Amino acid sequence: MTYLIHYGTKRHSGRYPWGSGDNPQRSKNFKTYVNKLREKGMTETDIARALGLTTSTYRARLSSENTIIKLDTIAQVQKLKDKGYSDKAIANRLRLSEKTVNNYLKPETLVKLKASTAALDVLKSVVDNRGMTDVGTGSEQQIGVSRTKMKHYLEQLKQEGYVVRPIYEDQLGNPGKQTPILVLAKPGTTYKEIYNNRAEIKPIIEIHTSDGGETWSYLRDVELVNPDRIAVNYKEDGGTNKDGVIELRRGVPDLDLGNKIQAQVRIAVEGDKYLKGMAMYANDLPDGIDIRFNTNKSKIDADGNSVSKLDTMKSFKKDLDGNIDLTNPFGSTIKAAGQRGALNIINEESDWDEWNNKNHLSSQFLSKQSPELAKRQLDLAYKIKEDDYNEILSLTNPVIKKDLLMSFADKADSDALELRAASLPRQANKVLLPIPELKENEVYTTTFKNGEHLVLIRHPHGGIFEIPEVVVNNNNRKAKELLGNSIDAIGVNPKVAQKLSGADFDGDNVLVIPNRKGTKYEINTAPMLQELQDFDPKEKYSVPPSMLYDKETNPGGFKPMDKRTRGLEMGKVSNLITDMTIKGATTQDEIIRAVKHSMTVIDAEKHKLNWKQSYQDNNIADLHLTYQGKKSGGAATLISRAKSRIDVLDRKDSVIDLNTGKRIYIDPKTGKKLYTLTGATKKVFKKDPITGKSVLVGEKPKKIISKRMKETDDAYTLSSGTKMEGVYADHANRLKALANKARLEVLKVPNLEYSPSANKAYATEVKSLKAQLKLAKGNKAYERQATLISNAMYNAKKAANPNFDADDLSKLRGQCLTLARARVGAKKHKIEISDNEWNAIQSGAISNYLLTQIVANSNKENLIRRALPKSSPVMSSGKISRARSMMARGYTRADIADMMGVSVSTLNAALK
Repeated sequence: MTYLIHYGTKRHSGRYPWGSGDNPQRSKNFKTYVNKLREKGMTETDIARALGLTTSTYRARLSSENTIIKLDTIAQVQKLKDKGYSDKAIANRLRLSEKTVNNYLKPETLVKLKASTAALDVLKSVVDNRGMTDVGTGSEQQIGVSRTKMKHYLEQLKQEGYVVRPIYEDQLGNPGKQTPILVLAKPGTTYKEIYNNRAEIKPIIEIHTSDGGETWSYLRDVELVNPDRIAVNYKEDGGTNKDGVIELRRGVPDLDLGNKIQAQVRIAVEGDKYLKGMAMYANDLPDGIDIRFNTNKSKIDADGNSVSKLDTMKSFKKDLDGNIDLTNPFGSTIKAAGQRGALNIINEESDWDEWNNKNHLSSQFLSKQSPELAKRQLDLAYKIKEDDYNEILSLTNPVIKKDLLMSFADKADSDALELRAASLPRQANKVLLPIPELKENEVYTTTFKNGEHLVLIRHPHGGIFEIPEVVVNNNNRKAKELLGNSIDAIGVNPKVAQKLSGADFDGDNVLVIPNRKGTKYEINTAPMLQELQDFDPKEKYSVPPSMLYDKETNPGGFKPMDKRTRGLEMGKVSNLITDMTIKGATTQDEIIRAVKHSMTVIDAEKHKLNWKQSYQDNNIADLHLTYQGKKSGGAATLISRAKSRIDVLDRKDSVIDLNTGKRIYIDPKTGKKLYTLTGATKKVFKKDPITGKSVLVGEKPKKIISKRMKETDDAYTLSSGTKMEGVYADHANRLKALANKARLEVLKVPNLEYSPSANKAYATEVKSLKAQLKLAKGNKAYERQATLISNAMYNAKKAANPNFDADDLSKLRGQCLTLARARVGAKKHKIEISDNEWNAIQSGAISNYLLTQIVANSNKENLIRRALPKSSPVMSSGKISRARSMMARGYTRADIADMMGVSVSTLNAALK
């Protein structure tokens, strides 16, 4: 028999796109149609296919129609009851059972149904009023429904035209891994719009921090300063010596640094301008002036026009419509908006001291030193890694042991790619501040002793001639007055900043290392080359405003470098300088040309410099050809090739074992990761020269981006044969071998034996562990929000600090993620395992799967401490021995603890 039903049009506008007539009539028609198909023996899948729907869409539609019918029926029941009908009479009239009528008359039944539709209205209201919304796993808890119900709502909204689609965001803390984010957006929103504006995706319920740092609208917290309160020190006034410093009057309430000595800030000025730089107090401000901004800009621009006070300031960032971007008007990560009056904090005292690069040495720096020093510090890094491995092998719990071995192997592979070495004794990270009263070879920093020799390292740097060696002078009266006992500021003469590849004072940081003359730790330095000392790229390659590109008035003008191009060009010239150094470039002229170009590129976007002219003037193509083999450039030594991009065929983890038919992820003979090529292809389009439309012309294999060091089994394949590259190749190879060794050990670890009797005996402990795990997993929605925000923060800071090396960027990722989590209320709950709960785990009271989840959400240091054999100390004997050796070489306990991944208290307990 064939059924004919007026079913409407698929995906029509309106909440209920199919059917005709008023609700619930069309709902009843739909339900009747479905029931008849069920009577014929059709499954849900068959019915959905017959209706041209997916199974999930069909279920969502059916759930919606059932709710509508129930609400209408309840209304009819209540209407008849109000007219005096008995329950039996209502049941007979509406063809219901008396029990159903009685249930429909209960107030809680209607409340429950209305709450269900109200949740859908909440979703619509959120996306209509606040824009793109995260509706992924965990978001359903925010509106009090099940995940299944949430899926139904999303299907209903899709039929109304709303957009529901996933995007994938890189995890800052886990390179190579992505977080899937399911987004609900207004009708008509494209994928490109969602992805390009992903930092604006909000959770259903926004949580703000108690310190006032609102997640989305910084401007709401921003005070605007009257420009009459601001004076500008131009280049002609000596502003260059303090370029980027914002001097504040003491005792002014809205400019109070609190108990801090300095802070990196943004100050909004009435209109659409803001000041960007390092804020510190000054005692010589003129009457009526509360802020003095120092700049290297001249009073007259290249066109001969006067540069006004406001012209020295930054303009608020604009959104796509040309309006002030209310989500981030400064284009920077704001740590505390409006909590210091007019001071919007980016970084403040103690933040620089926590940067990760104080615990590592980058290959960009160390490869320019002696091979002996590089080998010594790489050996130390490896030995610390080996101690970690041996400690994990001694663990007693198989699930914890397996989890930590896999994490260890992944980290060892990552370390082979990053090529980081162990830090030198007492190295630290400091923020630069100008003290003109200091001599050119002096610095003020209270965490080092008077008379100590220090070297200052900025990334990137062209050579050892850009590493100033200075002497600590903590007796300078002016420095004491301005910097006091700051733990992370270093006061320098402005001439020192010039040697640091043109650093300024708006938050630039340097690595500070004691230079132990005549020892195996001595760092090589050299005098500044005269040609570089007198070189100012802003003078040489500035483009007059009248010659800049303008779509309307000057379409043929010079187009300034954008952020993406700056990143690419800075990478090219940094690799060039590294390769030149490693290959022993000795011609001073060649070094000068490369460094001049790097100094131009690093400031090209910020100051609109003609970097293309610099490329020609310095004949960079010739240097590329000489030291890298081709005029277009490209990595030519292991140091630069390690992280250079390589595209490989699309693949997925694991292969099928032909003997068992099961998936295996680790080669049982070598310990290497196994991959299977997917064979996926990518469509290729070409623009039709006549119509201008894109036309499909074929397909090509799909590829994924990787790094050369990751794709080779032998680091020597990336080497050009120099001694320094050999040192790094050996280090990378032994890390790769250690990673494979750890994975082989994983295959040997047995599963934990589950004990039903232990489960009953430890029922209370099992319940507690499950509750803690639920709390930890309930944070997912906010974690995704934090991922989006932290990536936006990271990209903005990375673009604003092209001098950051891999270590800086690694720390920056962590800082941005921590700050983003605080802003959205993402509080990662770490499971704390009690003694009884640990006994339950060891007795097999929980399954392998559950324990794996618990381990993933627990404090790793505490797990290791519990899983070590009872006779073992809080740290392994190998680690204790290594710690004592490092202390004898001048490392502090804090540095040792950080490098070994333990707390200072754990280290202290082990060294007693």
